[in-house]
Amino acid sequence: MLEDNEGFLYPSVQIPNCVDCGLCEKVCPIINQSEAKMPMYVLAAKNNNLETRIASSSGGIFTLIAEKIISDGGVVFGARFNDNWEVVHDCSDTLLGLSAFRGSKYVQSRIEDSYLKAEKYLKAGRKVLFSGTPCQISGLKLFLRKEYYNLILVDFICHGVPSPGIWRRYLKENFVMSQCGRSCEENIVSSHYKTTPISYISFRDKSFGWKNFHFVVRSNSTLPHSSKNSVIESECHKENSFMKAFLTNLILRPSCYSCSFRGGKAGSDVTLADYWGIQNVDPDFDDDLGVSAVLVNTIKGDELLRHINCDKRTSEYDAIIKYNEAIIKSPVKPKFRKKFMDLLELGKPVSDISAELTKKMKPNLVRRAINKFKKVLAK
Repeated sequence: MLEDNEGFLYPSVQIPNCVDCGLCEKVCPIINQSEAKMPMYVLAAKNNNLETRIASSSGGIFTLIAEKIISDGGVVFGARFNDNWEVVHDCSDTLLGLSAFRGSKYVQSRIEDSYLKAEKYLKAGRKVLFSGTPCQISGLKLFLRKEYYNLILVDFICHGVPSPGIWRRYLKENFVMSQCGRSCEENIVSSHYKTTPISYISFRDKSFGWKNFHFVVRSNSTLPHSSKNSVIESECHKENSFMKAFLTNLILRPSCYSCSFRGGKAGSDVTLADYWGIQNVDPDFDDDLGVSAVLVNTIKGDELLRHINCDKRTSEYDAIIKYNEAIIKSPVKPKFRKKFMDLLELGKPVSDISAELTKKMKPNLVRRAINKFKKVLAK
């Protein structure tokens, strides 16, 4: 896998080693696409454990599903930060290990050898819960090339995946150089942040509420004049430069603008998401601490959800789509995306580019008035 100038990884075929078996094409999820599929039913749900729900991005339902699999002697795969704050896929068979997978991470994760590990556990007869983006789930199913009764697949409604390279650069510019001084630069080797002051990152901190979530970074205790786990940055998602670039679609992988896995095409057993708009659909169920939209897609998923103890209510698929169109629609490629990447290559800081271009993308007065009127009508 080689990284391009936008910071995304792509497969590179080693031509001298190729034997023309065609297996890469046989398991390619783009070539071998599934049909769109409606869920069996949908739920609005919340974890009864308030501490877990606050630590989760939405309603904390993934943790309940994962705990069930581990209690049955299974293994859970999910995305976590590594020591350099890059996002990678990993697995755990302990309850303690689940905390690393909890919470949204708005960076494309590296699968690495997770498919191979999952296959090994499945063949050994252990239950496996594999969570990931719809394209990652589709990729795993084709990689395995057969159905496994002991495999549970969980995906989520995906907006699109931002560039790992841009994320790495954003961290370096804002939290390595700025916190430990220019003298640190000599100690930073390639992408490894041995001198990073970071001890905690949350893309979806709920200290100011679920709907007003913040991007939060905390430091470790090695910095001069800093207390242990002190807050380096806490910004509303509408103000943070990385989040603005992500939410305005400026730094998504090119394939996300024509995603082939929306509408249930991934083949997951359960799809999870934030239940945006729950305050309009079922206001009594909303306490601004997070509600999950749960799409049950298969009989296997239904059996699993029946063993989960949570606060849940039946809901409607159309209600979820109304406030979360990403389930069926790809993000629109912004006209300033190329400009973003060009400025990035010229060495301009990520935050400066984001501030400049997202400002240009703001709707004019008439458009803002129309959007406001639409929100009032929706309520």
